[in-house]
Amino acid sequence: MATGSTTDSARSPSSGVLQKLLLLFSVCIAASTYKAIQPPPSKLCGSPDGPSITGPRIKLRDGRQLAYKEHGVPRDEATHKIIVVHGSDSCRHDNAFAALLSPDIKEGLGVYMVSFDRPGYAESDPDPNRTPKSLALDIEELADQLSLGSKFYVIGYSMGGQATWACLKYIPHRLAGVTLVAPVVNYWWKNFPSEISTEAFNQQGRNDQWAVRVAHYAPWLTHWWNSQSWFPGSSVVARNLGMLSKADKEIMFKLGAARSQHEAQIRQQGTHETLHRDMIVGFGTWEFDPMELENLFPNNEGSVHLWQGDDDVLVPVTLQRYIAKKLPWIHYHEIPGAGHLFPFAPGMVNNIVKTLLTNDGVKK
Repeated sequence: MATGSTTDSARSPSSGVLQKLLLLFSVCIAASTYKAIQPPPSKLCGSPDGPSITGPRIKLRDGRQLAYKEHGVPRDEATHKIIVVHGSDSCRHDNAFAALLSPDIKEGLGVYMVSFDRPGYAESDPDPNRTPKSLALDIEELADQLSLGSKFYVIGYSMGGQATWACLKYIPHRLAGVTLVAPVVNYWWKNFPSEISTEAFNQQGRNDQWAVRVAHYAPWLTHWWNSQSWFPGSSVVARNLGMLSKADKEIMFKLGAARSQHEAQIRQQGTHETLHRDMIVGFGTWEFDPMELENLFPNNEGSVHLWQGDDDVLVPVTLQRYIAKKLPWIHYHEIPGAGHLFPFAPGMVNNIVKTLLTNDGVKK
């Protein structure tokens, strides 16, 4: 009797209701969590509720619009044509290589530049399928639609390095020369010895270590990780200037007024398809390792340069030194005492651009 009573009690209606309530609660928690980790839709430029379109754009192969800005001598009069790839949290207006280039070099060497908003930034449509290869193809298509000719130069700065490395891999036949300036490095490129990449990785603050780990191992969580308020996410996303070097802080102070004119445009379509996507692509699993690239210019008809400050707290100099050692055909320029923003220091842009276009300082 006692046993039967216990069994009947275990199967009572109240027990079934409790199980259903627990199941419903679990489903609600799961739905709430899923909603929290989903990024909001981008606010497309030119859409009814989106930002206005203020500059020229081209239509790409997949229907996306890419915004661009021209600088220097007129395109049809130029001797040297350069495509500039901006870094993280920037846009086509942040072209120090055009703004700081001396008129003597600009006119004397016939320099034309075009900068563009990488996908999702400012007035370019986002590309949720963005990869290093797609960025290289965007650059090639921009060059073709602007009739830049069979060959052109590329300068990539900071996070723009992902597109610049991809150009060396996927469109080498279109390149007259390439310059990488403090390009962000992927700690998971397979040719890095583990002790070197680990040491460099650990130089970051704990919050940035975790933000980069999430971008690599759980990219679907990147939006939530960098938008929640329980603990700090990426310093770059949060615009935390406290982690910059002393030299970089001084430069940022001087740049403040100049950037304020267009700073609101940079993230106007949303943060996920700009900075978050940069992290997912930059620190994700690549189809190639740049350290396996072959020399594009064995006969010195062009050159590839890598410039790096030795006091850069965003991009460890030790990794750039290793890349330069693995790729001896790349001309490596290390700037003592310089941080990540050294291109904005007096005279640096002239040195970088002139070295690329004239092969000054290149070992023959």
